[in-house]
Amino acid sequence: MRNSVLALCAAAIAIPAFAAEIPLAERRSGYDFMSRETRTMQDDDTANPGMLWVLDGEALWKRKAGVADRACQDCHGDAGTSMKGVAARYPAFDAAHGRPVNLEQRVNACRVDRQKAPPLAHESRDLLALTAYVGRQSRGLPVAVPIDERTKPFLDAGRGTFFRRQGQLNLSCAQCHDDNWGKRLAGSVIPQGHPTGYPLYRLEWQGVGSLQRRLRNCIVGMRAQPYDFGAGEFVDLELYLMWRARGMKVETPGVRP
Repeated sequence: MRNSVLALCAAAIAIPAFAAEIPLAERRSGYDFMSRETRTMQDDDTANPGMLWVLDGEALWKRKAGVADRACQDCHGDAGTSMKGVAARYPAFDAAHGRPVNLEQRVNACRVDRQKAPPLAHESRDLLALTAYVGRQSRGLPVAVPIDERTKPFLDAGRGTFFRRQGQLNLSCAQCHDDNWGKRLAGSVIPQGHPTGYPLYRLEWQGVGSLQRRLRNCIVGMRAQPYDFGAGEFVDLELYLMWRARGMKVETPGVRP
């Protein structure tokens, strides 16, 4: 296995860092690379473990919090209507921050500004539950992050991170997910890296995690120093990845090996 990993890494290093992106017609969800059993788990809400977080999120949506004693529902009403399509449009530009924010940051901004409650910790059960619940309302809808003159510099920065080699292995995200998708690394199929199912349940984690948790795993695998949760570099990369997945369907909560 070690020899296989080293051989693939050596082959990837030989590939130009700025190879062409995957043509839109050839994009495939990570769902397509999974076993039949894992796909069945995602497809059946009664078997999808991520739905436990969605149910918790629904309860949190209706629960009053903070000094304002206000629930998400008090402002936004029925999530099935008000949140439909929202997750498909994030990260989105936020004027107060002067840059794009992801869905987790938007949830926390609402808690602080509207509910007068403390922000939820990154990767906490409650934050993952709320984002999974909001994301569930967009399931089946196409990813459509808005790109304009405000967001384009951040999109370009995220693209730069995706194609930039880093770490002791001198690898980039693109060398795995653009140039070697469909091949195997240590016995596992390399997917194209489209973030259509987050937050998702990962069998390896035995729990739900955010896209930034997965990105940190990849960066550590390159033997590079990962960014902190919520860092602008991560949000820019999320923006690029969602733009790269434009038109693909939201799967939240996804299931992955």
